Amino acid sequence: MTQVSRRNTRPKTTSHGQSPNYDNTNPRNRYPITRPRRAFTPLVFSTFTILILLIFIGFYITNSSINPANETVKPSVVTPLPSPKLMDLPMFQGEHKESLYWGTYRPHVYFGIRARTPQSLLAGLMWLGVKDGRYAMRHVCQDSDELKTYGWTHHNGRDYGRQVLVDQKLFLTTSFLKSKEEESGYGGDWAVRIEAQRFSEYFIMIIMCNVELCEALFDSYDCRRLNEEKEEIVHLFFYVADEGGTALGLGKGTSDNPDDFLLAFGSRSDVGNWQLHLESKTVRLRNENFEFHYAGFKTHHIHNLSELVQTNLATQARTTGQLQLSDTSDHASNILVFQVSAMVPFKADIAFVTKLSGSISKLKERIRILTGDSLSSHLEQKQEQFDDKFQRCFDMPDETKRFFLYMLSALSPEINPEAMTVAKAALGNLLGGIGYFYGQSKISLPSSSDVSTYHLMQLVHGDNYISYWPAELYTAVPSRPFFPRGFLWDEGFHQLLIRRWDANISLDIIGHWLDLMNADGWIPREQILGAEASSKVPSEFVLQHPTNGNPPTLFLVLREAEVYSYSVVSAEFVCGIKKDKFSASQVNDISTFLRRAFVRLDVWYKWFNTTQSGKDVGTYFWHGRDNVTQRELNPKVISIYIPVVCFYVILSLYESLSSGLDDYPRASHPSEDERHVDLRCWMHLAADCMSSISEFLDDSHIGKEYSLTAKLLSDFDLLNQIHLDNTSGAYSDYGNHTEKVRLSWKMVESAGGYPSRELLREVLEKPVLRLVPHIGYVSLFPFMGRLIPADSWILEKQLDLISDTSTLWTKFGLRSLAKTSSIYMKRNTEHDAPYWRGPIWMNMNYMILSALNYYSEVDGPYRDRSKTMYTELRNNLIQNVVKNYKQTGFLWEQYDQKKGKGKGARLFTGWTSLTVLIMAESYSEC
Repeated sequence: MTQVSRRNTRPKTTSHGQSPNYDNTNPRNRYPITRPRRAFTPLVFSTFTILILLIFIGFYITNSSINPANETVKPSVVTPLPSPKLMDLPMFQGEHKESLYWGTYRPHVYFGIRARTPQSLLAGLMWLGVKDGRYAMRHVCQDSDELKTYGWTHHNGRDYGRQVLVDQKLFLTTSFLKSKEEESGYGGDWAVRIEAQRFSEYFIMIIMCNVELCEALFDSYDCRRLNEEKEEIVHLFFYVADEGGTALGLGKGTSDNPDDFLLAFGSRSDVGNWQLHLESKTVRLRNENFEFHYAGFKTHHIHNLSELVQTNLATQARTTGQLQLSDTSDHASNILVFQVSAMVPFKADIAFVTKLSGSISKLKERIRILTGDSLSSHLEQKQEQFDDKFQRCFDMPDETKRFFLYMLSALSPEINPEAMTVAKAALGNLLGGIGYFYGQSKISLPSSSDVSTYHLMQLVHGDNYISYWPAELYTAVPSRPFFPRGFLWDEGFHQLLIRRWDANISLDIIGHWLDLMNADGWIPREQILGAEASSKVPSEFVLQHPTNGNPPTLFLVLREAEVYSYSVVSAEFVCGIKKDKFSASQVNDISTFLRRAFVRLDVWYKWFNTTQSGKDVGTYFWHGRDNVTQRELNPKVISIYIPVVCFYVILSLYESLSSGLDDYPRASHPSEDERHVDLRCWMHLAADCMSSISEFLDDSHIGKEYSLTAKLLSDFDLLNQIHLDNTSGAYSDYGNHTEKVRLSWKMVESAGGYPSRELLREVLEKPVLRLVPHIGYVSLFPFMGRLIPADSWILEKQLDLISDTSTLWTKFGLRSLAKTSSIYMKRNTEHDAPYWRGPIWMNMNYMILSALNYYSEVDGPYRDRSKTMYTELRNNLIQNVVKNYKQTGFLWEQYDQKKGKGKGARLFTGWTSLTVLIMAESYSEC
């Protein structure tokens, strides 16, 4: 394959002065047509619409009367897989389930608490921020608030977390603690500490352990002197709400303890009677102007709470001139909001206690344990336990050991105190971002040929979707402000880290995801469950499309997942069992999980094998790419839905993002002849994992099938025959392709019949079946999958591609697409900026590092070179992530390949948290 030129060659023009366009486009759009089209008159159109609706309704009534059984039959796409659910296993019941009942499971808000139950009691924090002299409500995580930094510095995923939020010059810390006493109700009690400070050198250094970060965050402010500005009043709002609409009781305080406010009370079937207390002694110490107000609301739209509170405050400000809640409550309020206004610095402790069946003295003792000095002591102990466990789990040396190792040059200079701070924040944010969701996904209707009676009624009602069954999901999220919900292919990478910290949490999350599988073996790629999750997603991206897949990254975890114990730092589920690394009880839990999960994994694999297969045996491609697009430089995926108006079928070109690599360039002209090398490698990973599980479960029949499939997909000669370019040594997709494609401005006919100027795709050369000459992450999938023999000349070629600065190598990490690609950093449409066409992504760099580490440890002629490249790439990645965190206070979705600057979503502690494993040099042993 010849080298791809980045220079645009100007083709010869036709006799009409037009460049020949070989794309399959409508000729009407190549030349402007100004003649208006005919249209139905309003009367004719209305009559036609009514007629068709009557036909639909008549058809439904007739069909139902003839065969009433069809009335309730739902299509398989919204029918659960008829197999026992993983979450019903005994290992996920009892103490395990109760220990995870309460948590910070509302990742989309700055601080929120809920239980793992559909109609939960919710709690959360809001405050009034000040910017440019104006107040603004802070509640839902969003970039427009422009917080200097925020995120969990520590979180253990179970009963403790500590978060720092810096809003202009206001420094907030929120701490969460759970307590399980003998008298407690189900799930135990919990406490929240809120501290407000004006930032200074002391607070920044102690809390963030990073003066350089302070200087970067507060440009003009001198972090090396104490703040001498006038103290200001801060307005905080803590609320409690019942999702089910149950009325909450408003507390009246207590007479015998003026420092203890009974805020709210109620009763639930899960936890019994409960109370919410505010311990205000620490607030009142220095605050003569301490004020307390409240408001109660009755609504089921809890996701609109910010607006309700702002409206209440605005009304009060206009009528009384005071910035305070109204001290009124709607009848049977299911939301209570409590305002604390005080001079900074101050702190407030809030205690939630359950099952109030004991004596008053015991209740007071439980409140005492959850507030004041006792709470301080418990929080300190939990932080020490977090630090100790972090050291053990990731084999990170403590401060004293790190000093001596550094002096002996036995420790990488990248693993310094600043890097350790970043690593703990990365883990803490990933664990603190775990959420619980409940609701129904909206699934795009199938094509018209598959429309059933059930679908027809959806169409009559004007819906363009059918609903999944009501389901729950316990999952980590990629980013709290941008993506605070579950994403299937992200979750596999999340679990590579979480399973090192807490294997039971990891198995719980995997089980929840697999229980979302439908009868066809499909899992929706993006989980938008419930009103709070839906409120963060534009309506055009809500529908999920059952024809589109997503990389089965959960197999990464099942192959590599490790169980933490005091005696075993790490051992892999399947591999570890074979090597006798687990205790008998651990083996029992793992085997029970895998035995029940196997049925679902088998159906999932077969769904991929049938819906995403290519023409030839052992070939695969991501189905559904748009082969009629006129606006995309390189077509992504088309998804079809049917919002029916009479007989008109409307097509919507939504992205399904099947491969996970979004706009990474594929063949220019989608066809059934395509072969995608990344999907082939994912299928090998899945087949190999299934073979190992089958062997462990002693299922020789199915195991033999998977073993043969894995052997076929790992056949090195066959892989090279299908995907290798012998000249460059790169692995490539195959399909109908030409390099001579561009976007150019053209005059086209608009919907009203008038010409408009649009950026459209122009093809200057007829495509042919060939290897697609784009070098990038996809080219390295066989390398990442360790499918290349250690003594093969192809491995040397792969190392050349990785280390070449003109292709992938930068001093910040590996580019997603080579600089030599004709589509490098090019927009896909007028409004679609490059995404996977150059920037550095941590999940792929982690997988490449893992492969380099593997090849540096096996015998072969390229062992030393692999080690050198591994060390340099690892150092580059760590240094750049730490540098960006110091400068901005955040981990980022991606990093710029030219300057290393963080890009995309910030507070992206999804797969960017794999930095922790890179620091710990923790990779697959399989």
